[in-house]
Amino acid sequence: MSVTVAPNQTVQEILKELPSLVAVAVVETETGMPLAAHSNVASFDIETAAAYNTEVVKQKLKAISALKLNQTIQDILLTLTDQLHLLKLSPNGQKFIYLAVNSRDTNLAVARQVLKSHTDVLS
Repeated sequence: MSVTVAPNQTVQEILKELPSLVAVAVVETETGMPLAAHSNVASFDIETAAAYNTEVVKQKLKAISALKLNQTIQDILLTLTDQLHLLKLSPNGQKFIYLAVNSRDTNLAVARQVLKSHTDVLS
């Protein structure tokens, strides 16, 4: 029997593990709506970020299909000037976790591991 966790709980647990994050959201892949979100930066518009990053996920899924690749997305990494943005899909692909962190404050391998552990149980 697999254990599933609600989006709000997922966001709170990620925040405990990565307290210096910029923002985190659990997003519905189909609609781009954040089901739960938190930002440590008041000016960071998490709803807009969720919507645009949903398009990134959808376009990559279309590209994989168009290329007839027998592959699934493990994660998507966007490297900005001083931030890392990670997108990690749930096992069924219906949701993803969007994480933004300062690259100077967060180890990429640690961030990836945190997201992996939480997407595996995301309901």
